[in-house]
Amino acid sequence: MLDPHAAFAAKSRGREREEEPCAYRTAFQRDRDRVLHCKAFRRLKHKTQVFLSPEGDHYRTRLTHTLEVAQIARTIARALQLNEDLTEAISLAHDLGHTPFGHAGERALNDRMEGGFRHYEQSVRVVERLENDGRGLNLTWEVRDGILRHTCGEQAATLEGRIVRLADRVAYINHDIDDAVRAGVLREEDVPADIRAALGDRRTTRIDRLVTAIVENSGEDIGMDESTAAMFDKLHRFMFDAVYRNPAAKSEETKVDGLIRRMFDYFADHPERLPEEYRGICEKEGAPRAVCDYIAGMTDNYALEVYKDLFIPQGWRVKTV
Repeated sequence: MLDPHAAFAAKSRGREREEEPCAYRTAFQRDRDRVLHCKAFRRLKHKTQVFLSPEGDHYRTRLTHTLEVAQIARTIARALQLNEDLTEAISLAHDLGHTPFGHAGERALNDRMEGGFRHYEQSVRVVERLENDGRGLNLTWEVRDGILRHTCGEQAATLEGRIVRLADRVAYINHDIDDAVRAGVLREEDVPADIRAALGDRRTTRIDRLVTAIVENSGEDIGMDESTAAMFDKLHRFMFDAVYRNPAAKSEETKVDGLIRRMFDYFADHPERLPEEYRGICEKEGAPRAVCDYIAGMTDNYALEVYKDLFIPQGWRVKTV
């Protein structure tokens, strides 16, 4: 049923620890299910996508972004007769290592952590080291490769992983336009006329045209035709200028660096205050690594509560017997 260029579960390069195969699910199906049930996946619902703690129920979170990526990626994989299960497993796991407060949190941890911090590497660490009480999820090599290479640098080894890389970009650029319009930061008509003429003036139209371009121009590799790709790149640059670097949209992000820096330094100096699950990491890999794992796994609200507990004076409360 699959294209010869698809990744077949039966030909997977396997897991770090061998397991008995499931009688009903392929290896990639099992990976998808493990990601869906893990704690890091559930935490994505309280992590910022673009707008920090927005007032409104309809702004994207890191979780809804992940689901939109998975939907777009599966559509492309199905049309190309590639492996949908592998595509979805990579999609659902690609941002598991993302920090609280979106890319502002990532930049802050990158500044504090020796050797830097990159969310795609942290996502791999989550599934290999941090989940399941330190045992990891024991995912297949193909899923871990797709997670690691979903953002930049060398392309994924599988076409399914390469689909996720493009689907991630298609999803976030278009839903970020939608959220920016909702926030009053942007108007649809602010998108340059040539981009709207080429890609459409509505989110659904743009996604449809981009997905169509990918499907119609992919074979032994995944990509778009040159003209569509050029317009998509132009839209990406426009979003950086209009939204991602917009002072009105990003004004609160200036506070994130100080918040994460103070927490990082405090726990690095007082590793005994880390939750029990991170103390083993501290002993084996050092306090900075354990602190980085702890902070990267926080949701926005939990990070604020921890910061408040550490640095904001509490009012005196009389204890009653």
